[in-house]
Amino acid sequence: MPEEITPLSPPMEGKGSYNRYAKLPAGGAALALPLLEKAAQNVLLDRRDRPVVIADYGSSQGKNSLAPMDVAIRTLRTRIGKSRPIMVCHVDQSENDFNSLFEVLAADPDRYTQADPQVFPCAIGRSFYESVLPPESVYLGWSSYAAVWLSHIPRPIPDHFISLCCAGAVREEFDQQGARDWESFLSLRASELIPGGRLVVVLPGIAEHGASGFENVMDHANAVLAEMVKDGALTVEERARMVIGSHPRRMSDLLAPFATSKQFQNLSVETFDESVVTDSAWTDFERTGDRGVLAAKHALFFRSVFAPALAAALAGVRAGDDEAANVFGDRLENGLKKRLEAHPAPMHSFVHTVVLAKSCSV
Repeated sequence: MPEEITPLSPPMEGKGSYNRYAKLPAGGAALALPLLEKAAQNVLLDRRDRPVVIADYGSSQGKNSLAPMDVAIRTLRTRIGKSRPIMVCHVDQSENDFNSLFEVLAADPDRYTQADPQVFPCAIGRSFYESVLPPESVYLGWSSYAAVWLSHIPRPIPDHFISLCCAGAVREEFDQQGARDWESFLSLRASELIPGGRLVVVLPGIAEHGASGFENVMDHANAVLAEMVKDGALTVEERARMVIGSHPRRMSDLLAPFATSKQFQNLSVETFDESVVTDSAWTDFERTGDRGVLAAKHALFFRSVFAPALAAALAGVRAGDDEAANVFGDRLENGLKKRLEAHPAPMHSFVHTVVLAKSCSV
């Protein structure tokens, strides 16, 4: 049995890397913006002067939050006027790259604050698998691609690092953890929402038959890790500890808490949407035929999102050596580029969006 694996997934790669290279989550979130706008139109608003609170659960470094928050703010302004304050709370783990988040909020040309002096952003460094805001304080919640990450990893994965690419008893344990975490996430958000509030959750998903669109890049990355072990760049023990806590779910998994009574913790499903996110890098490749550019985009996406979770298993990183993570990331990225350039493939993916309403009679 390998050594204990890291219980929590580390945040995305820092220094703005996620902002630069995580274009696919931004594309998935863009598909959900009309549903977010409708949710903002349907939020039950009181007549008080207290700030209207919007919660961004899993903000990462902020770039992908700008468009959704702008849509929510502009929609709410049509209902509450120009003078009522709006507070936007960006929530992520304490280890998140909040410096990049604050830089985006202060200087990005698309920042949502520049045209509205009555909007007040703040950040909370805490996992959303615990309470992050007071009870009945949130009017509108938004979470994009964040709740796909488990609260902890239930077990090692033999011969791979992600539950997407395993089956049998191992996959079942991850499915069970995913179900527990989804119910926990919903329960906590239900407590924080005001009666009549809305929560919009966007998640990378899998089809009912099990495909997600990410299997190809995951298998290539797994092959690179095997090569690194063979070359002595990784120890067998380090490789055995490498597990990513990202666990996409099926539509039936997300709807399961509501199956019996149509409600869960006073939340009901207002809308459920399943879409396919087109891989923009592949679209560019079809026009240019440049395999190197395609491979670089896919490898940088993988590195910015998943490499920190893999690097957390390294002995040096566990001892506090940040340079070890960079060396590992460089080698993983370069190896992945070579494999992806030799075997180009699209990374079209499923995305699920669920809009939840909290009952007014609570």
